[in-house]
Amino acid sequence: MSGPAENAEPEHQRRTPPLPRRLLALGPVVYVGTGGWVVAAVALLVARYGFDRTPPIWLWTALSGVALGIVGAGIMLWQQRASERGSRTAQKVD
Repeated sequence: MSGPAENAEPEHQRRTPPLPRRLLALGPVVYVGTGGWVVAAVALLVARYGFDRTPPIWLWTALSGVALGIVGAGIMLWQQRASERGSRTAQKVD
């Protein structure tokens, strides 16, 4: 049997403080990361087709990074709009 004393938090343990808002901001991470993949993809396109100097897998990796960054930004914006709309299933950052 579990009583109230067994489920209570020990007094010597402190609650973890909430993270600062700047550490919870996903926008800068997603946008800067996607921008980095775009720069890499353009550089690899020039190197691959202009000078034939890079393996094709590098170009496809950079293009995949761009595509995943766009998908991530879309999901992030979708969740943000759902949160602003007041949807019960939206992830809220408070």
